Amino acid sequence: LVEGAMERYGRIDAVVNNTGHAPKGQLLEIPDEAWHKGLDLVLLNVVRMARLVTPIMLGQGGGAIVNISTFAAFEPDAAFPVSASLRAALAGFAKLYADQYASQGIRMNNVLPGFIDSYPESEANLQRIPAGRYGRVAEIGQTVRFLLSDGAGYITGQKLRVDGGITRSV
Repeated sequence: LVEGAMERYGRIDAVVNNTGHAPKGQLLEIPDEAWHKGLDLVLLNVVRMARLVTPIMLGQGGGAIVNISTFAAFEPDAAFPVSASLRAALAGFAKLYADQYASQGIRMNNVLPGFIDSYPESEANLQRIPAGRYGRVAEIGQTVRFLLSDGAGYITGQKLRVDGGITRSV
């Protein structure tokens, strides 16, 4: 993917890392294989992509990376144990990466969506959301577009909740 982008465009200015859902189940009943799958899916995909694009971005004077995470990284949800656990680790990685590369013009942020309309809707989930509705995929896309833009040039190492108010902390 990276080689193809470089061959076609000669540079990589932005990366969006987005994966599906990690394995689910009762916390202590989730087998090791599922935890390892979640590690690859949620965290190591970002680490591996960063290894590939960082030298390119350094050579061209900067870039931006946005990782799509989940509100459950900020406020763990028992319905998503592997995802909540490993996306918290993703938040730590993103902050460490941002601290190391911000002075060289490379930013990394995480977007933490709540329930989005690409996920099956349920009345129980709707009742949890102060906005009273699922978010739209387009709203997440617009948020990501902003974080990749020059307008967000001073934002790095952050976890931006785009969740309709579902997280209860301040």
